[in-house]
Amino acid sequence: MRTPHRISNDRNPYDELATLADDPPTEFPYREPYGADEDHSWEPPDHGRRSRRRRRGRFAGLSVLMKTVVAVVVLCAFLTLADRWAVLYAENKAAEQIKKQLKLAAAPEVEIGGFPFLTQLADRRVHELKVTVPDVAADRVTLAKVSATAHNVRIKGSGLTDISGAYADTMNGQVLVSFADLNRELGSSQVTFTGHGKNKVLARGTLPVAGHEVKVQADADIQRLGASGISTDIDNMRLGIGDLATYRPGTRASEGLHLTRASVDRLTQQVDKARQLLAVPAVVQRLGLPDSVVRGALTSDAKLRELTGSPRFVKQLMSTNLIDIALAHPAVLKRIGLDPALLDGLTRLTRPELADRLSLAFRLPQLPGDRGYVRLRDVTVEKEGIRVDLAGGGLSVGS
Repeated sequence: MRTPHRISNDRNPYDELATLADDPPTEFPYREPYGADEDHSWEPPDHGRRSRRRRRGRFAGLSVLMKTVVAVVVLCAFLTLADRWAVLYAENKAAEQIKKQLKLAAAPEVEIGGFPFLTQLADRRVHELKVTVPDVAADRVTLAKVSATAHNVRIKGSGLTDISGAYADTMNGQVLVSFADLNRELGSSQVTFTGHGKNKVLARGTLPVAGHEVKVQADADIQRLGASGISTDIDNMRLGIGDLATYRPGTRASEGLHLTRASVDRLTQQVDKARQLLAVPAVVQRLGLPDSVVRGALTSDAKLRELTGSPRFVKQLMSTNLIDIALAHPAVLKRIGLDPALLDGLTRLTRPELADRLSLAFRLPQLPGDRGYVRLRDVTVEKEGIRVDLAGGGLSVGS
């Protein structure tokens, strides 16, 4: 029987570790850093150069046709910008000339139509020129807006940048007389104007007369006056003195000072005032009452109520003009409740004077020198004011 081989355990493993510690460390071979043999030093990476390479790569990939299209678009943009700059320059130049020539307080708005403008300027002819002038004085009123469009305008001057004037063959435009401006300018009498129909303007408000506020109303018919004027025919003028009486200036039977229905009703219900009125012979004569009827009414309350309560008496009293009666018998007005000073002020306010206060007539300003003609074509009344259509020709601006 073979004896098994036994491994000797006399060798200590810690001795082997000590042996390894005594040996020198293994040296790795030294290697020069990357790029040390080159002349330049290290630099950070240039990412912008890479992006430029990429952009050059993109444009390099575009076709010749695409590059041409891009170039044309850029060129057109520059030409459009130059064209708009030239338009602004020409519009400002024209506005200055018009302001100086018409002696306006502010420069008007000028708009040159048509595109492109540079070709029109080279041809010395503009297809369309729009001018808007606000707040033009015309007699007693102010024209809120004057707008005109000139056609076939020839430009005067030499060169593209020299614009000394312009000449228009034809022109059409509009004038607006604003009711808001009329109410403000003629508002010292606290009268407002409103449109009513195609050619009628209503005037409503108050007038100060002899220390009293008198209600006024009138109708103005707007008509064309010649080639450059507007006339107003004032009609149905009426001044209301509270609910006591109505005054219509004029000499016709329907005009003068008349009691209102409310005032007559109050008078007939008051026995004392009714008797005082019938005691004036001029009143009885104007009413056309028989003497027997008047004597019975003065002595009997029943007969007085029978007389004053009849529709005929009420109608006759309302249609009687109290002007002449009051001038001869001032006390009559006091019996009715009217101030005699008010009657004096009303009689001084004649029909022509009142019509002048409410007149909206005006004429267009004359063009300076020989600058063509402007004529009125039509006049209409609209909600916002009076609109006038214009036509003209042979108009020139500048030298």
